[in-house]
Amino acid sequence: MKFIHTGDIHYGMRPDVSKPWAKERYTAVKEVLGKIVDECKKRQVNCLFISGDLFHKQPLNKDLKEINYLFATIPNTRVIIIAGNRDKITENSNIHDFPWAENVYYITSNEMQGIYFADINTEVFGFSYHSKELKTRLLDDIVAPSSNRIHILMAHGGDSLHLPFDKEDLISSGFSYIALGHSHKAEVFGSNLMAYCGSPEPLDVNESGAHGFFYGEISDFSREVSRLDFIPIADIEYIPLVINVNTNTSNTELIGSISDEITKRGAKHIYKLTILGVRNPYIDFDLDSLHENFRIAKIIDDSEPMYDFAKLFSEHSNDMIGFFIKELNRENISRLDKKALNYGVSALLKTIDKGV
Repeated sequence: MKFIHTGDIHYGMRPDVSKPWAKERYTAVKEVLGKIVDECKKRQVNCLFISGDLFHKQPLNKDLKEINYLFATIPNTRVIIIAGNRDKITENSNIHDFPWAENVYYITSNEMQGIYFADINTEVFGFSYHSKELKTRLLDDIVAPSSNRIHILMAHGGDSLHLPFDKEDLISSGFSYIALGHSHKAEVFGSNLMAYCGSPEPLDVNESGAHGFFYGEISDFSREVSRLDFIPIADIEYIPLVINVNTNTSNTELIGSISDEITKRGAKHIYKLTILGVRNPYIDFDLDSLHENFRIAKIIDDSEPMYDFAKLFSEHSNDMIGFFIKELNRENISRLDKKALNYGVSALLKTIDKGV
């Protein structure tokens, strides 16, 4: 039995809504399911498992029609869907009466259900969210039925607010494969027995690394996973980039270093910059020009000004600067207090420079 495992697509989401590339990201999120459907055709998979949060919010009827059209183009692939916390089944949900294609099986119940496909000897179990949180441990003590069938478990969650469960217990529950959703990072457990598929498109600046889906094969004889491959599919990555500076680093040099690093990794990607190290306290880094040439989602300047506090105290022993240094500059100073000392001294020095 061949399958593709995906989920957390968040169809309709608008990542980076305030950024110049927002429309492109919105389009990529909408189009990624079509790319996965194409992979289903190419790989001739028997099942497509969508482990929750196919939609970012309650889907409109037009969204369901678009999605259903895609599924109808792979009639030989069973599409099994559960709802997650974002696209939970509500009383007025359009899901209830929607006429899905014959190969689509949307499990709308909030109680565990099984669907058996006799021609591939595969039984798929799962249930959907009916609320945005699910704190009950519904998977405790779950065990796969004792039979010669391939047994698949689909579930969405894994934290305290969304279907908490013990990973080791699930791994030993006897299922051939457990298709998890909710975490946007792909991760495999128990020698390919269980996996979080991750989101096929990165949806946030903190979702770094490759994003895609899992392609798997389960032996008809042993009913065990014989192959599980992560297939990257997203063209764009969010990349965290750390740049270290020192007291000799100029603003021009810093911009040049960042530009070189981004060019090396690919200007098409989206970057989260973090500036670390110590810098000349009389230089303020101005990185606004980077936004004109690159996709910079966020800049965090955690560099620290290298003040000579002993010299400053001797020059300002009788004013506010000297008092401030005396109060905060001590041995074993915490990182937070060190940052407060640097910011405070910097602000007081600027006040003096302005003649206030």
